[in-house]
Amino acid sequence: MEKVLKINIKTVNKLLSESVITSQALTEAALKRTEKFKNHNAFIAVTENVAKDQAVASENRFKENKILSELDGVPIAVKDNFCTKEVATTCASKMLQNFTPTYNATVVQRLLDSGAVLLGKSNLDQFAMGSGTVDSIYGPSKNVWGYQDDTNFHISGGSSGGSALAVTTGMVFGALGSDTGGSTRNPASYCGIVGLKPTYGLVSRWGLIPLVNSMDVPGILTRTVDDCVSVLNCVAGFDEKDSTSLQKSYRKIRLPPFNKMSIKGLKVGIPVEYYNEHLSSEIYEAWNEVANLLESEGATVEQVSMPYTEHSIVCYSILNQCEVASNMARYDGIEFGYRPTDPDIESTEKLFATSRSHAFNEVVRNRILTGNYFLLARNYEKHFNQALKVRRLISDDFHNVWEKVQILLTPTTLTTAPKYQDFVQKTNRDQCALQDYCTQPANMAGVPAVSVPIKLSKDGLPISLQLIGRNLSEPMLLAVAKYIESIVKFPHFINKLC
Repeated sequence: MEKVLKINIKTVNKLLSESVITSQALTEAALKRTEKFKNHNAFIAVTENVAKDQAVASENRFKENKILSELDGVPIAVKDNFCTKEVATTCASKMLQNFTPTYNATVVQRLLDSGAVLLGKSNLDQFAMGSGTVDSIYGPSKNVWGYQDDTNFHISGGSSGGSALAVTTGMVFGALGSDTGGSTRNPASYCGIVGLKPTYGLVSRWGLIPLVNSMDVPGILTRTVDDCVSVLNCVAGFDEKDSTSLQKSYRKIRLPPFNKMSIKGLKVGIPVEYYNEHLSSEIYEAWNEVANLLESEGATVEQVSMPYTEHSIVCYSILNQCEVASNMARYDGIEFGYRPTDPDIESTEKLFATSRSHAFNEVVRNRILTGNYFLLARNYEKHFNQALKVRRLISDDFHNVWEKVQILLTPTTLTTAPKYQDFVQKTNRDQCALQDYCTQPANMAGVPAVSVPIKLSKDGLPISLQLIGRNLSEPMLLAVAKYIESIVKFPHFINKLC
């Protein structure tokens, strides 16, 4: 049964439909895999009983020929900042350690309505503020690539590192992440899987505990592009509960097989500003190799300029911290979340301060304080308003470049997955500035982007590249991603296990 865990979702659905395997057996195999890789800390909570009940229900549907979708009976993971009914949602923070929602996030509900089996809630940086999954109160997630022992390992990326790790190791076939500045694509790159950030508004944010409302997007992590399409088709579409949801009806994506695909005439842009002084030589070589590959397959590849990219990190940092300050204000120790029991607390103000100082880590507190500083009346125009103007210029860069090309090819991250000990020596701010350099401009503009694994480095670590398209270009974006995937044939980690 373990071998089944490495195949794609459509094939699993066929095997389930033909009674070659059962939903219960598939779920049991997935649960065994979670135990096998338990020390890598992909999950905050494995929802074993929930998964088993859902597997039984799925098996009955297959017997009665009442299959809900191709995701019916398929184990999935959900990042622990998506609300899950009667299942704790902690955001990996002491503040919400005992929070159990009474409802499901829209994307979670749509997965469950499609028959997917919830295997567990995956690990993340606290409140998704990070790029390594190292700041969780439950400990860091440890990448399986290059892993030696619990003191010598590479990070899995963040903040959706737990989701990426669960997919990489075959615990699940797909997982939800969130993507504010690259938090789905970054761990996808480090773990050697596919990571999609959809167009802003294409997938509902309702029930996703907010970090930066104007940039947050539910992301999808899978091992293959086809699996990514299967999950996207399930969760995308208008949601009346989400005021930022696009009202345009969603048409399900159908990708043809590779042998019927062609990229002749495709116009591919290579943005020169994405070449950064910290870009590793191996990733630069992979970038060139794929650009040459696309050109040899009939695409037109040309350099393009996106001049405001260099200001993107600073602009993103200001807007991020301002929205964090606003969103974190709800955690006051009164309505929900952590509440201290210190008898010396004699005022509401002291209750606020004590609950936040005890339950938020240093990263969260620093972003709140910095954001409030930027939003002071004397600083608002100088910092926040100016950042909004720069964001518009960054968005215009993308708008202008689509007049020349149809798609952009860039690195996803500047390096392969860093060693944990090296990573934590830098501040959270420096980590995000370096690791999100290539990913966060897409969030600023709201455009879709996907990370695709390409090859292994000399050290045996995944190297990935990113494709970026105009708004609602997911069908073309994912088709090109599949084309590249089919040619490079990346050696997935799970193939070593089965």
